[in-house]
Order: sequence, then structure tokens, then C-alpha cells
Amino acid sequence: MSTKTIVITRPSGQARQLIEVLTQAIEKSGVAKRTFPEILSLPLLTIVPKDNLALADHIASALKDADLAIFVSPNAIESVMRLLERDWQDFSKKIIPIGVMGGSSKLALQNHGIGFEETPTPIVIPKNNEHWDSEGLWQELQGLKWDWSNKKIVIFKGEGGRDWLADTLNKAGATIETISTYTRIPLDVDNPAWQAIGEMDFSKSLWLLTSSEAVRYLGDIAKDQFAQTLGSASALCPHHNIADAAELIGFGEVFTTEPGDEALIKATLAWLTIS
Repeated sequence: MSTKTIVITRPSGQARQLIEVLTQAIEKSGVAKRTFPEILSLPLLTIVPKDNLALADHIASALKDADLAIFVSPNAIESVMRLLERDWQDFSKKIIPIGVMGGSSKLALQNHGIGFEETPTPIVIPKNNEHWDSEGLWQELQGLKWDWSNKKIVIFKGEGGRDWLADTLNKAGATIETISTYTRIPLDVDNPAWQAIGEMDFSKSLWLLTSSEAVRYLGDIAKDQFAQTLGSASALCPHHNIADAAELIGFGEVFTTEPGDEALIKATLAWLTIS
């Protein structure tokens, strides 16, 4: 009987952390008493922070008169903090509130001391993790009751990705400045990580998919290498947009879970139990 396989598709650094936590959860739960699942890392995209003095100066200049900064991901936070190398509250005479879309981003801010200052930086985040996305953050921002027509918003993001929140804020009357602080490099087709994928039993595999862009890239690769076998695999997605992308490229079974690693791990344990 072939071993069940869990495929982690996050960038390498983030994948290592999830693999460690997931391994501990599986061991503790006892769901794999007979055969422990194989856990593979397939970093479909590598996050490459931009690193140049001109961009750092541009960010500092944009923040001087900003009323709100939005970070679309933990990667955006880390790339900006690496570029700036200053305390967040040093960039403006007023404290600039920050909007984020999920718990991982809030934790990344806290790791840089943001929110723990003498006068804490306000962090706006959707209260319910079921709404950890652009739409959920917009709901929270509307609760501020701001007149958006006299507000400047700086949005930090990677190249590409969704522009829904920027477009929505712009339609509300806000002045938007979008700054790309990192790029995503697809995993080379000759990378050895693909070999392990080709050797596994797809019908006993669960793919943890956390990026729509990564899923679309996977679909491009699958067309040439394993399009038919993908139909026997299962996918676990923390957002309906990612689930839609997974269905589009041909996954046979697609599960949608709440955002956050805790929900991903809980759903993975359930899959190990019933599959």
C-alpha cells in the first residue's frame, strides 16, 4: 500500500515552519499510527525582496504624508522592513495606522515591535478569520467612518496579484499609491523537487495550496507533465479564490478551509483520518 503524501507548496522558508508544526500535530494526534505520511516541499514560487536604495527612499517619501499603510502579506511586511531598517513610527510626524488581511501579517508586524510601542500603532485586521482577505479588510476599514476623499493610502504588495482593494479604495475617493516590494520567481521545471512529485501516488496526495498565482503556475506545469494524474489528487485551500483556481487546473477533489495555519492543519488531520 502506497504512502499518503502531503505536498506543501509555499516558499521554502514558510514551508519549513509549516512542515514542523504539521509533523508535530500528526504525531500528537495519532492519526498516522500505521504509516506516517510523506510530507514534500514543492516551493512553486520563491519570494525575492527588492533591494535598492531608490526604492527605500521612495517608500520613506510616500509614508511622510500617508494616512494608512496596507500590507497585503507577511512577505510585503518583511521586504519593507528589510529595506527601511528604521522604526515604523519614525517615518511620519503622526502615527500611521496599518491594515493587514490576516493573522500571519499581524504576527509579522508584532515581530518588528509594531503595535507594542509606547503609543501603539493601530493595526486594522478583519476580526473573524473567515474574512481574512481583501474584502474582509475593506469591511473593517469602512468601520473607521473616514472621508476617503482626503486620505492617502499606501499599499505594499508583490508584483502582480489582486488589485481589488486598491480599486475599491480608489472608487471610494482615496488617493492610492501602490508600491511593489518583492517579486515571485516560479520553480524551475528542472528542479529536483519535481522528481518526488512524479514518483508519488497522486490518488493518495493532499496538496496544501495557499496562493492563486502558484496554483496557476502549477497548472502550466501539469499540462506537460501530469495533467491526467492531477485529477485523482486532493487540494486544500484557505480561500475560495484559490479553490476556484485549483478546480480550474483539474484537481479531482478540492476542499476549502478557513484561513490560517491552524485551520489548514486541522483539515489535513481530518483528511488523513478519512482518506
